[in-house]
Amino acid sequence: MHVAEGDGAGWAICRLGHRHWGRYGAAGILVTHAGRVLLQHRAVWTHEGGTWSIPGGALDSHEDTTAAALREAGEETTLVPDELHPYADWTDDHDGWSYTTILATWTGTSEPVPANPETAEVAWWPLEDVTGLELHAGFAAAWPQLRALIR
Repeated sequence: MHVAEGDGAGWAICRLGHRHWGRYGAAGILVTHAGRVLLQHRAVWTHEGGTWSIPGGALDSHEDTTAAALREAGEETTLVPDELHPYADWTDDHDGWSYTTILATWTGTSEPVPANPETAEVAWWPLEDVTGLELHAGFAAAWPQLRALIR
């Protein structure tokens, strides 16, 4: 059976009645380095545009959450998968749809920059500064749990 790339793109409704992007769920990556996290400033035309979040997006039917998060990181920023080292994950379950955040350390040398129009900018933020940013609602709700998992 041939699986088409990008077959996860589309909206889904969870059993709670909420609308989510990603027919098979979604995943993103929270990258840390030297006491900072790398966040994506979402382009204004995207869902919740103008907010800060992590690179992420829809899972394709053939992907696991780590593969999807690494793919999205490369699509939205210039992060290189070989320079990312996943060590934990956290799933926000919406009863029939979920978003999994992969936590990873970075060992790269070239500063990440936007790689497509969905990303207005990427920046490293000290952990203590994250709550003061205008955050994507889903990331803001998950931040306390994610912060506790950061090495």
